Parts: sequence; structure tokens; C-alpha cells
Amino acid sequence: MRDIESLILDMDGVLWHGETPHPGIVDFFTTLDGLALPYLLATNNAMKVARQYTEKLARFGVTVPPERILTSSEVTASHLRRNHPDIETVYVVGEEGLHQALCAQGFEVVGPERVRSGERVPAVVAGLTREALSYELLAMASRLLHGGARFVATNRDATLPTESGPLPGAGAIISFLETATGRTPTVIGKPNPPMFAEALRRLGPAAGRVAMVGDRLSTDIAGGKAAGITTVLVLSGVSTRAEIESSGIRPDHVAQDIVELAGVLADR
Repeated sequence: MRDIESLILDMDGVLWHGETPHPGIVDFFTTLDGLALPYLLATNNAMKVARQYTEKLARFGVTVPPERILTSSEVTASHLRRNHPDIETVYVVGEEGLHQALCAQGFEVVGPERVRSGERVPAVVAGLTREALSYELLAMASRLLHGGARFVATNRDATLPTESGPLPGAGAIISFLETATGRTPTVIGKPNPPMFAEALRRLGPAAGRVAMVGDRLSTDIAGGKAAGITTVLVLSGVSTRAEIESSGIRPDHVAQDIVELAGVLADR
């Protein structure tokens, strides 16, 4: 850890569970600021945009500007706009954060009623959807995918960490659409390259000696290793020490939580 000059930090499971901040969150960011250590927060959660995470962190007593926060919803919208400039309308299986991110990039979001009436939409973008999820929403996505629409997914996280335990994540919804259509999406979030490429781009010169800090072996750690950067697993979220032993994915460092990590960084 002595050579680390910047951090990419996951949020859910690392900094909080649901609406409950992890112990030591204020001191952790105070330590980073005191060390003048550049950092970027990066989450697979596509239900919010960066501004909403800034507001959430403020409720926990932490100040982080939106430009230091990267969500899979915004990276998905940027990826689609950059790589497919001909696409103007998209069908979304997702929550308000994903809708906002796509609209901010100039896309028109189309709902199931227009697909039911026969409109052809060139892209389906899918992520975690809770209250608004319905068979109709999924069925019309399936119709478009069978018709050849481009298929983009925010992430494949199987679960969503909460105070009461893991709940179904975006991966469960993606699997439904894959099973129904036989189509495989382009996946944007960790461990896939688009998320890491955007994070490293934003860090700029500080990205030379960066560490990915996360709580999931299959996304944060696997993705960090694929990107060729140092990885740190914290045990406050999804993955456990036992899983490290049974998995082929080995983090470079392990910390119990952000309290221990802050201490290691401060003592370098």
C-alpha cells in the first residue's frame, strides 16, 4: 500500500449499507483529505446519479462533489452516446437515476405503451428496477430485443446489499431478459472495462498508482485486476474471507473495513 497514490472506492457495502453509514465514514474521508490522496467513488448502482450521492453523503456528514462520483447509469449513458451516436431513442428497464442519466445525454426514453403500439426502438438499456418492475415492462423489452435492438446493461450484480441482507440486484433482471431472448448484453459496470476506463480517465495523472477498494470479489476485485491495478477487498459488504480462499480471485490486500483501511493509509 506504500506506493498507492489514488483510490477508486466502491460505495454500497464499503461506505454504507442502504441508508446506514458504516462506522468511521467521516474519519475515513478526513484521512483521505489530510493525506491529499485523490479518490473517485464508483458504484454499479444505477438507481441514482452523482448529484444524489453527493446529497446522501452530506446526510452522513461527508462532502464529496458530484465530479468525484461515478455511477453505472451515467457511464452507460456516456458509453451509448459516444459509441452509438446514431441512436436517439432508448427503451429503459430501470429507475429514475438511469432515466435522468440518459435524458442528460440527449436520449428520448420510450415506454412500453409505444412499443406495444408497434414503435421500433433501437436500444434497450436495463438495470435494477424495483417498484416499477412489471411483466409488461419486461415483455416489451423482450419484443424489442427479439427484433434486433441493441442490448446494454448497467451491471450484473446479482444482489443489492441492504441493512436487512442481500436483495435481488440488476443481474436478476438481466438474466430474465437473457433467458427470454437468448441475447447477451454489453455490460458497462464493474468488472467490465467501460467503468474502469472512465474512472482512470477522470483520475488523470493520479491514476498511475491507483487501488480499487471494494467489497465484491466478482466485480470490484476481478475488474481491478483485469484493469491492471492494485486491489483492496474490505470485508464489510458482500464477500467474506472464506470466499477468498475458495475463489480464484485474490485481492492484493484485505481490510476489515474503512476504519482499518484509514489506519493503514495514515501509517504509510
